[in-house]
Amino acid sequence: MANGRIIKALSGFYYVQTQDGIYQCRGRGVFRNKKITPLVGDFVSFDVGNPDEGYIQEIKPRENELKRPPIANIDQAIIVSSAVMPDFNPLLLDRFLALIEAKGIKPVIFITKMDAVDENERIEMQRYQRDYQQIGYPVELLSAKQPDDLGRLEVYFTGKVTVIAGQSGVGKSSLINALKPSLLLKTADISKSLGRGKHTTRHVELINVHDGLVADTPGFSSLDFSEIDLAELADCFPEFRVRKENCKFRGCMHYREPKCAVKQAVETGEITRFRYEHYLNFYEEINSRKARY
Repeated sequence: MANGRIIKALSGFYYVQTQDGIYQCRGRGVFRNKKITPLVGDFVSFDVGNPDEGYIQEIKPRENELKRPPIANIDQAIIVSSAVMPDFNPLLLDRFLALIEAKGIKPVIFITKMDAVDENERIEMQRYQRDYQQIGYPVELLSAKQPDDLGRLEVYFTGKVTVIAGQSGVGKSSLINALKPSLLLKTADISKSLGRGKHTTRHVELINVHDGLVADTPGFSSLDFSEIDLAELADCFPEFRVRKENCKFRGCMHYREPKCAVKQAVETGEITRFRYEHYLNFYEEINSRKARY
């Protein structure tokens, strides 16, 4: 029996990296019967049959997982937003942040295309940078065209498994190409209506970037809150999470309740008003969806 990590899944085969190399494996039938699917990122045990081939016998417990892209045991999600073209969208950024927080994954924020901003836009981006850093998020303002900026980013990848998220057009593929030019990810084959690539091969692969692993299918294809319950939403905002013990009512939703520590922090400026308004926006969205039976 050997142990390793799945770094690629394609056409029913799982490519497992071990200290000795990469083995092409199939999953046991018992996984199909139990409706368990091995995921890229899984730590597994497998029987080695022929040289470089094997059968996966066990999937180790997962730290976390995503459905789209299907990947497990992620250390961090780098959310790529652009300062311009398209314009910076804090509501969309907060949507990504909430979804990533709900999965127990550490978010990092990269704001790209800083080479294309004017002075007023630069000042605005620096203000947003301070706002998010105050919450505790690492935030980098950068241009994928600046070697100094790219050099500064290397530390984020070393020793970590990373997924890259962000809306179409913000420069995700350009950034990864700049960090590792040998990849040459396609930047043009994006269907504007779906934000998905036109090519039909949909596989996830972990690739080595600066001594870390990065999923080569950037982005989430789903941004809805269907997996987040209303009671969990506030915990997806770290600045709310650390204050909830000071609310008068246990289980305070920070909405209409009196003596709410979160609302008080909004009034004093300790929590930015735009983040609180986005929370209310998401609250209404989750609250208004139809009950599932």
